[in-house]
Amino acid sequence: MLLLLVSSVKLVAEIALLAFAGQWLLGLLAGARREQNLFYKLLQVLTNPFIRGARWVAPRRIVIDRHLPLVAFLLLAFAWLAATITKISLCLESGVNLCR
Repeated sequence: MLLLLVSSVKLVAEIALLAFAGQWLLGLLAGARREQNLFYKLLQVLTNPFIRGARWVAPRRIVIDRHLPLVAFLLLAFAWLAATITKISLCLESGVNLCR
């Protein structure tokens, strides 16, 4: 049960990290017209809950709104790293065959 929870957290973090990376890359390619791009808007829908979570965690006086996507990305990266380390330790404890 714990392995399923850790794997789910890892999967959500991976999807969100890829959405942030895709949004950043598409923003570079589209330039000023990125707000009219359908795929950019779709990636914004995927990343907005994590940006709102970053605003909830980050102090408003220190972190400006423009830096919230970076804060959210870093929080997700740490969550992914923690989930990966936890999953590895759980798999080593219970046996690698049970983790497949």
